[in-house]
Amino acid sequence: MHKLVVLYPEPTSRDDFLAYYEQHHLPLARALPGLVGCRYSAAVDGQDSPYFAVFEADFPDAKTLGEAMQSPAGAAVAADVPNYATGGAVVIDYPVTELA
Repeated sequence: MHKLVVLYPEPTSRDDFLAYYEQHHLPLARALPGLVGCRYSAAVDGQDSPYFAVFEADFPDAKTLGEAMQSPAGAAVAADVPNYATGGAVVIDYPVTELA
């Protein structure tokens, strides 16, 4: 398993971020080829965290993730980030090691 994680610092407007993210960006992300599963979470008011939201996506392996991000769907996802992430985004990916 290979995981993609996107960390979002505090946006200019939490409400605007979430409205756009849920209605426009997440459907794009769900269309990534090879995606096994995905989820996101956003901070609640009053919660102190260096990041407002986090997105996780699971792929079978790094090759599948790379191909997904090079696909037209991946290009659409990447191009859409400036439309809502006014605080920017930190993207990391890594292999997941299951514990026995």
